[in-house]
Amino acid sequence: MIDSFMNWSGYVDTVIWHPIVLYIVLGVGVLFTIWTRFCQHRALTHGVAVTLGRYDEKGDPGAINHFQALSAALSATVGLGNIGGVAVAIALGGPGAVFWMWVVGLFGMAIKTTEVALSMLYRDTSDPDNPRGGPMWVARKAFAERGMGGVGTIVGGIFCVTLLTSAVTGGNMFQAWNVGEVSQAAGMPRQAAGILLAVMVGVVIIGGVKRIGAVAGRLVPFMCLLYLVAAFYVLLLNLPQIPGLLALIVQQAFSPTEAGGAFLGGTLGTAFAWGLKRALFSSEAGQGSSPIAHSAAKTGEPIREAVVGGLEPFIDTLVVCTLTALVILSSGVWNRPGEAHFAAPLTFVQVEEGWVPDSVELPNRTTASRRVMRREGWMVDENVFVLANVTAETGETAVRTQVTGEVIDTDTGLQIDWEPIEAAVAPEMIGTDLFQVFAGATLTTYAFDKVQPGMGTYLVLVASWLFAFSTMISWAYYGEQGIIYLFGRGAVLPYKFIYCGLAIVATAGFIQTDVELDRVTSLGTGVMLWANIPIMLIFGGIAMKAYHEYMRRLDAGEFHPHAAPPLEDVVEGRDVE
Repeated sequence: MIDSFMNWSGYVDTVIWHPIVLYIVLGVGVLFTIWTRFCQHRALTHGVAVTLGRYDEKGDPGAINHFQALSAALSATVGLGNIGGVAVAIALGGPGAVFWMWVVGLFGMAIKTTEVALSMLYRDTSDPDNPRGGPMWVARKAFAERGMGGVGTIVGGIFCVTLLTSAVTGGNMFQAWNVGEVSQAAGMPRQAAGILLAVMVGVVIIGGVKRIGAVAGRLVPFMCLLYLVAAFYVLLLNLPQIPGLLALIVQQAFSPTEAGGAFLGGTLGTAFAWGLKRALFSSEAGQGSSPIAHSAAKTGEPIREAVVGGLEPFIDTLVVCTLTALVILSSGVWNRPGEAHFAAPLTFVQVEEGWVPDSVELPNRTTASRRVMRREGWMVDENVFVLANVTAETGETAVRTQVTGEVIDTDTGLQIDWEPIEAAVAPEMIGTDLFQVFAGATLTTYAFDKVQPGMGTYLVLVASWLFAFSTMISWAYYGEQGIIYLFGRGAVLPYKFIYCGLAIVATAGFIQTDVELDRVTSLGTGVMLWANIPIMLIFGGIAMKAYHEYMRRLDAGEFHPHAAPPLEDVVEGRDVE
């Protein structure tokens, strides 16, 4: 069943992430950047002032202040996409993928501003403690204004289906899986990690948006600061490399990246695709998810919160993701040598399911690997791989491919249980290296550990728990709003139990590699883009009219900001109580 799901999701992934989709999303970002006259600078100036509470008013409609709304949205975006997603992009797309992440981050600020503007313009504040907003309500109300209420209801429903898909995959299972992997590397069974994480998430989401906003307002600044301090420490140690790495990122964005070490090699197209996909997953630009959190903000000016929303991709992608990328690149783990070496290249033998290497013996770890891992040998359930040239069909050119296996315990000791690979002829192993699979967040862990043994294990363990927890509570709320739209409030409690249960399912061990991980997360991200981007394009003119009117009034001095309240009051939300 799991194999069938992976095969199906792989097929769907090729459709929903067709290269033309990436160009469309990028084009939408360029369109709204020009239409708003480069709203990015408004987010970095006016947006910061709004976030610090200089425009907060107690009598405005909404449930939480601007800072808490931004924190709730960031808690969904600043997550394991910044730790694990960046690692996936570099591992599969090379350094050039980082450049395209920057591009998405920059133009994503305009996308985010527009989608938040629409949701704020059409939000429902009839229940002041539980404001409702998001693309589903935009579709319902905006189409109704044009006499097409039935169409709007259907379009909103389609968006909610995609929202729930993304909530349970990228917003939930991706997070829990990464936590399970890094926890297992630290000695905690991944299933136990999944159960504990599910319980923690359940305790918070029962309290609704106010509790989520309160938790996010305290947690997000702390976890970002913790991670940024550690990343700056690593980069400080590798300071001479940074200019060269920045140049490499730009260079490899427009040229193929040669294979080397654990890296399979990448073309301009793969760097572009992986960079855009992972940045879109991390920042959620164009998905329409974070406007749901922003719609809870206390404000009488819809565009004011939209400008705050523009800060999200900047913080998430241009700051946090960039630091993660530089840590991974400066440590050299993306194209590292093997963690062990065979005496000679293995040969492949044919079995019923395909081809497997002819040896199951585990060679000893290298001295460098033992230093970084801080242990001598291998652990049961660790995944490993060798590189081989594989010919899929007779006459085709052989492709550099990972042949994976799992460390198992047998009567004669630890051995490798190889996964058969289909090929027209016997694959040829490249070199003698045996690599350990560092998928997602575990690659970032290894990068920190290589610089300072033990640092990554504990830092990424703590950060992964904090990031995953914060992301999961926000996405639980997003999914809840979709459930309310589709089925009403009576279905919310069962949804919450199912949501928490899927966190446990994700740590059961059926996802093992970067490719499988990407299929799960890309499915949710991709389907949301297909639903939300058309809504933005159809009604974007409404958002732009309101945006420019607000900016006209701002430039004319019609708004009078007051002194920023104490930061503690802003974080706690007391400035609007």
